[in-house]
Amino acid sequence: MSVVVVNWNRRDLLRSCLQSLERQELKQAFEVIVVDNGSADGSAEMAAAEFAANPALNLKLIRNQDNRGFCAANNQGFAASGSDLIALLNNDAEADPHWLSSLADAFESRPEIGMAASKILVHEDPRRIDKAGHLIYPDGQNRGRGSGELDIGQYDRVEEVLWPDGCAAMYRRAMLDQIGGFDEDFFAYADDAELGLRARIAGWKCLYVPQAVVRHHRGATLGVRSSRRLELIERNRVLLAAKLFPWSLLWLNGVYYALRLAAGLWAALRGRGEVGRYAGFGGKLRAALALLKGDLEALTMLPRMLRKRRQVDRIRKLSPGEVRKLILDHRIPLKQLTEQGV
Repeated sequence: MSVVVVNWNRRDLLRSCLQSLERQELKQAFEVIVVDNGSADGSAEMAAAEFAANPALNLKLIRNQDNRGFCAANNQGFAASGSDLIALLNNDAEADPHWLSSLADAFESRPEIGMAASKILVHEDPRRIDKAGHLIYPDGQNRGRGSGELDIGQYDRVEEVLWPDGCAAMYRRAMLDQIGGFDEDFFAYADDAELGLRARIAGWKCLYVPQAVVRHHRGATLGVRSSRRLELIERNRVLLAAKLFPWSLLWLNGVYYALRLAAGLWAALRGRGEVGRYAGFGGKLRAALALLKGDLEALTMLPRMLRKRRQVDRIRKLSPGEVRKLILDHRIPLKQLTEQGV
């Protein structure tokens, strides 16, 4: 079993993350593969000095010269692992001691399960849920199930979900060998959604495991008010839809997007939702320009996504109608989507 941790300039968070992996209660041996994306803060040196000698972690350290992004770095981790099960843990997340064993149990005697999702809590307020699996809106915007809700046991049942959040997930090697890893054109954000939906189209399922708990510092990579973060989220929801959505939903993408923008504007005017985090007129203008920039960037990448769309047909097990039903069955309500932050 392997755990891949991608890092970029978050030395102290990475230390806490690796310390949580040292505390895993697991009968079998596992390895930790840290992929450092050219950090300039001594992260890689810290990992080597403080954790390489611990036999419980079996640490492998891959050091990139520059920031290759979340997708490419995780693919490096996949390639470096020889395990049948590969977990991902964000460097800004800390795992409970039974996290790894609980995820692994989800795959026992269930050959159809290709992915397992964790119960991710907000680190700063662990009474609140960050994500308990994923939901999606029909324009391609995806969002964590239960995000922002108080954890009162409403997500304490093992059940099938759409796909796991890449912050804390486990994947079956056989699935990755069949469908491939992360799409590196996504760089970061919605990458787990693309991989998860592609896996579902190929016939694999995802199981949510509430006993697999992690605590996550939200927005630690680029910051919750980062314009670049908004650009990537908007760009990648377009790319996701163009690559994987059935045409019956793709033709309606503009309609769903317009509905979401109108609802998002109303929420922002009341200080709610993603754009509501940006203070004042100037902040909201900056957010709007980031969304526009993301859409324009997506347009330049559409021809490549449409070519990849044809490649997906080679692994397809679900019909377009079945994919449409899957998306709509796991649809997030518009009000919930626009009034909570990402």
